[in-house]
Amino acid sequence: MSGVRIGIDFDNTIICYDKVFAAVARQRGLVPEGWDGLKTEVRDYLRSREGGELAWQGLQGFVYGKGIGGAGIYPGVREFLATCRTAGASVYIVSHKTQFGHQDPDRVDLREAARGWLKGAGLIDAADAALAVGNIYFEDTLAAKVERVASLQLDIFIDDLVDVFEQPHFPKTTRSILFTQSRPPHPAHCEPIATWADIHRGVFAR
Repeated sequence: MSGVRIGIDFDNTIICYDKVFAAVARQRGLVPEGWDGLKTEVRDYLRSREGGELAWQGLQGFVYGKGIGGAGIYPGVREFLATCRTAGASVYIVSHKTQFGHQDPDRVDLREAARGWLKGAGLIDAADAALAVGNIYFEDTLAAKVERVASLQLDIFIDDLVDVFEQPHFPKTTRSILFTQSRPPHPAHCEPIATWADIHRGVFAR
């Protein structure tokens, strides 16, 4: 695996916001008291109500910014990155993340918040970190994200959004791992894998 170039999405692939979204939605009175659910369930609940799209955008802006400290890391990510480091694989984060969130009156810099979370998690700026600060890319649009993936000539890319892999200019030579627990059908060129432990096995057992 030495010299292999691996790209990973950030939001909902490395960092898990599920508990934060539900908690903040309850605090804001956007869902009933005691209501609980995953990020996607919060989104769908809000969008089903009048004014829900704006409420959802405001919630995202807060969670990805000021509220990011409450988010966790998916189980298995640390072990995967540690193996990348010992194997000599290069790792890049490529994320579609605007600098500021929609409907965020505080104008928190979401990219700096993400870097702060990565530092706090010990994934950058640490002696044994698998990620170099210069290997982190935040892009304004989905198209720019895919262009970055192509320009980095990645051997593997891991993302939770099938939309990324469905982009017509997504490089066909890049192995596409879709981090998802949803059921098929998925695009034929995607490998749906539900856990980071399984991604670890799928990448390093070859």
